[in-house]
Amino acid sequence: MIMVRHIENGTVIDHIEAGRALQVLRIIGGPNDSTVVVAMNVPSTKYRRKDILKMENVYVDEKKLDLISIIAPKATINLIKDGKVVEKRRVELPPEVTGILKCLNPTCITNKEREPVTSKFKVERNPLRLICEYCNKEFEASTLLKELSL
Repeated sequence: MIMVRHIENGTVIDHIEAGRALQVLRIIGGPNDSTVVVAMNVPSTKYRRKDILKMENVYVDEKKLDLISIIAPKATINLIKDGKVVEKRRVELPPEVTGILKCLNPTCITNKEREPVTSKFKVERNPLRLICEYCNKEFEASTLLKELSL
């Protein structure tokens, strides 16, 4: 049994696919001065193995939740206030991701300095991939996530 103290205020992200907690933490931006607990390869009756993140005094914004849903589509987000879960929800894949990922196609208009165009990707499921709205190049989510422009 793993013993980790409860947090009073913050966010717990549960049901992260095993081995992906550090990628999720990278999206969130690291611990700053907050306490962060990363539990990896925890036994799970539902998924066999999972990762868990507990972040004291950290709340995740919607843009970052969109990215987390791409890395960990089965994750659940628990918001904690005064030691109690005040909101629990599953992440959902958004239909598109705007302004937070960079297109890897060097000739895409979003990569031209003189063109003030914000990147936009359509999210396709099964298999999970992202398609640039401007140049129509398809990318695996993991490839784009390595180049985060947060």
